[in-house]
Amino acid sequence: MSTIKSARRLIETSPDLPDARILAQLVLSLESEGTFNLGLLYTLSPDNFELALDVLRDWRLDRYYMGKARLFDVSWQLREMAQPDAT
Repeated sequence: MSTIKSARRLIETSPDLPDARILAQLVLSLESEGTFNLGLLYTLSPDNFELALDVLRDWRLDRYYMGKARLFDVSWQLREMAQPDAT
């Protein structure tokens, strides 16, 4: 399975897990070229740490990969769900 699909699957199937939230933050930071606290990577499980490194590698090598758009959408949805209601 591709890195992008693996990351998307983790975020979609386990949005409440800290690892999924960290991975979503990483994706959003990469897409927006914003900041990301690298120390968060060390809190990931060993498998998800490797997945995060693979995401970084793939992002760098292929910034315009079409599957990335779906991963970004899922990550954005997770961030929106996690924000408290403004009303």
